[in-house]
Amino acid sequence: MNLHSEDEITYKPVIGITIGDINGIGPEVIIKTISEQKLYDYVTIILYGHGKAFSHYKKILDLTNFSFYQFNTGDRLHEKKANVINCWEEDFEIKPGEENNDGGKYALASLQKAVEDLQNGVIDGVVTAPISKNNIQSGDFNFPGHTEFFTTTFGAKDSLMFLCNDRLRIGVATGHIPLMKIKEELTTERLTSKIDLMLKSLKKDFGISKPKVAILGLNPHAGEDGLLGSEEKELIQPVINEFKEKGHLVFGPYPADGFFGNNTNSKFDGILAMYHDQGLIPFKTIAFEDGVNFTAGLPIVRTSPDHGTAFGIAGKNEADPSSMRAALYMAMDIIRNRRE
Repeated sequence: MNLHSEDEITYKPVIGITIGDINGIGPEVIIKTISEQKLYDYVTIILYGHGKAFSHYKKILDLTNFSFYQFNTGDRLHEKKANVINCWEEDFEIKPGEENNDGGKYALASLQKAVEDLQNGVIDGVVTAPISKNNIQSGDFNFPGHTEFFTTTFGAKDSLMFLCNDRLRIGVATGHIPLMKIKEELTTERLTSKIDLMLKSLKKDFGISKPKVAILGLNPHAGEDGLLGSEEKELIQPVINEFKEKGHLVFGPYPADGFFGNNTNSKFDGILAMYHDQGLIPFKTIAFEDGVNFTAGLPIVRTSPDHGTAFGIAGKNEADPSSMRAALYMAMDIIRNRRE
């Protein structure tokens, strides 16, 4: 999104940003992202976390151009500053770089309050800062990650982990599961659902009227005509053929290595990988700085930076906010596309 465009934008969305793990780089990249005053001409922002946490990072990082409004229930949202909602009441200690129970507990409290406001229509969408998948696990959060949490919470039959930037969009047919379970999880029903979700998202969320989608093979060399595996011939190709018969521009299966090696990816609006690393390794190689993790197929808009908590650099003023900034801009664009 071009914040300096002269085009008139009539709708100003309200977007929530969860703090993530308070000991990771989430607070830092959030502050760096929303410090640009021009941003508030286009969006109203609510931060879900705690004022003490944001003040702490503002001080230790010397980020003087950031200020916020301490928001309380019943207040009117401040349109020229970030509105901070305190999602817990007890006193706490921030330990940048340390993975501890508090980091997980407060990340979950932030998520829960953002979900409540999404359900009540207070915010139009949410950007989630990185969590630690280890320390957030509890009786209220028993999920591999944000994608599964939001899918279950909002009652979606299925969703698509969709990694996106301006040049590349890659979804995954199977997400956060062990490699040895991919074959049993990769069914005709799952593959059909993921392709359908991608096609619908490209139209509704990205405004592409006739999307062109590539499907990657599961095995090396896309099975080498059955020599290296039969999934391409028995599973993937028949599903592709069904979509083609319905008039969709769905092609493949392509060998994953050559597909990215010879830049075939640039010819498609979306690409479906068969498993997590098959899609995320090329995506993060090509688009790590400004990549966004978008959960397609939900009734709400949720984006996230494509990086983790990065405890090793937390609190050192070394974190790059490009991905968080891109996640915020993409949420804004998708919200407007859906309204149109």
